[in-house]
Amino acid sequence: MEISDEEFEVANARGLAEKASCPSVRGARYDRRVARVVISFASGIDVSFAPKLAERLEHARPADLASIEISPSGLGLHFPALDADIYIPALLEGFFGSRKWMAAEIGKRGGASTSAAKVAASRRNGRLGGRPKKRTPEAA
Repeated sequence: MEISDEEFEVANARGLAEKASCPSVRGARYDRRVARVVISFASGIDVSFAPKLAERLEHARPADLASIEISPSGLGLHFPALDADIYIPALLEGFFGSRKWMAAEIGKRGGASTSAAKVAASRRNGRLGGRPKKRTPEAA
């Protein structure tokens, strides 16, 4: 596939606009003491996050996070031991993974929550014989 000069210029302009709208990364490291990836921006702000919150980093061991490479644009991080990448603008917007992955993670947390009302409802339902059996199409 060949790219025209016009397409190249449009892509360059879009890249420059994206770079201008997001502070570039000057440094990144894994802090074992607090179990966080720490990102230092050119603006002087540091941001940290728990790797378990980011897609493809959720099962990483500290040794996997020891080496972090910054993309030439300053808008991405690469974790060579995991062959995983994080796009900084998306990270700053609060998206630590794809929509599907984030929905699954949120669902896991919601399903695991307990409250006094939830426990009481479960006990009442258990006394009644539990959840009704699903009817098979033949039985209908």
